[in-house]
Amino acid sequence: MRFAAIDIGTNAARLLVGEVTEFEGASFVKKVSYTRIPLRLGETVFGEGQITEKKRIEFAKSMKAFKLISEIFEVKQLRACATSAMREASNGELVRQQIAEETGVNIEIISGDEEAKLIFSTFFLLNIDKSVPFIVVDVGGGSTEVSVFEDGKRVGAKSFKVGTIRLLKKKTDPGIWKQIRNWLSEHVDLSELHQIYATGGNINKAHKILGGSYMKPLSVSALSDFRDQLSSLSLESRINMYQLKPDRADVLIPALDIYLYILKELDCSEIIVPKIGLSDGMIYSMYLDHK
Repeated sequence: MRFAAIDIGTNAARLLVGEVTEFEGASFVKKVSYTRIPLRLGETVFGEGQITEKKRIEFAKSMKAFKLISEIFEVKQLRACATSAMREASNGELVRQQIAEETGVNIEIISGDEEAKLIFSTFFLLNIDKSVPFIVVDVGGGSTEVSVFEDGKRVGAKSFKVGTIRLLKKKTDPGIWKQIRNWLSEHVDLSELHQIYATGGNINKAHKILGGSYMKPLSVSALSDFRDQLSSLSLESRINMYQLKPDRADVLIPALDIYLYILKELDCSEIIVPKIGLSDGMIYSMYLDHK
């Protein structure tokens, strides 16, 4: 069975058409089609507090396109989830209703906790040693989710109001870094070894550029050097040198700044980038419901 997941983030809207495949007792989400539109709801939400009419029209067009693509692939179910930008938009609920009326796509505005749960639901499909404590850091356009796992169970989780678009728009509380530091010190025993997993479109792109291998550790020093190299280049040079889309080239540095800050606080020397995200979790959730 094929399912369609629409992830409406702060920076971009994404459609994943996928199916869950079972092989030798293991399951994994197989990508059938992937479409990304640089909608950038956060630009107006963090700047003006709401989704503007121009942005709402672009939003509706994107949902219509996603629905048509889903119909072409004859999906069993379509689910749409919106995160940080829609949560904070003063007219988020009104826009949600308008989109539903115009496109037939019913959007769920989910909490940071629900977002984290969906992302992490697919983590246990990965071949990882669940007896080793691990931490998952997910950086988005409007928020950053950190979750701590012990013995395969989540023992701590927090959504922080810091993300790439929020940083670019200078809409981040200066005290957020202290909040992150304090929370980590309270919920993570640094005397114990933790495996760190990083998720999100920006870390996936950095991992690819640096030639990282699937589920193999990537050194934090390589990530830091890459960040410094990017900052020495103009936006146009970044786009040309690394074949980046404009809406990726400007958010890559703030994304790496967030990851590197958290990794420094965790005294971490390497990370693993599993390349799974919210849409994978949505696909798997729909699969379980139908199964």
